[in-house]
Amino acid sequence: MTGKGVLAGNNVSHAHNKTRRRFLPNLQVTSMLSDALGTTVRLRLSARAIRTIEHKGGLDAYLLGTVDSKLPDEARALKRKVKKALAAAN
Repeated sequence: MTGKGVLAGNNVSHAHNKTRRRFLPNLQVTSMLSDALGTTVRLRLSARAIRTIEHKGGLDAYLLGTVDSKLPDEARALKRKVKKALAAAN
């Protein structure tokens, strides 16, 4: 959701031998409440993304305040649903 991905680096032994390794993001399956939709949405987010969404004021506020080009496809679809639900409520 926030663009985090896999990083690469080296394992370095005591003898200073280097072998390639991958640093994987801390992904968690979490349920976030969408006020506009009135339901919970299960998402696979990094721990940093969960903190960012909570800081921005919830899932709806995060989606509406983020530019579409920075969101993955499934988040864009969720954003469209939220906008549609908000428009129907008004």
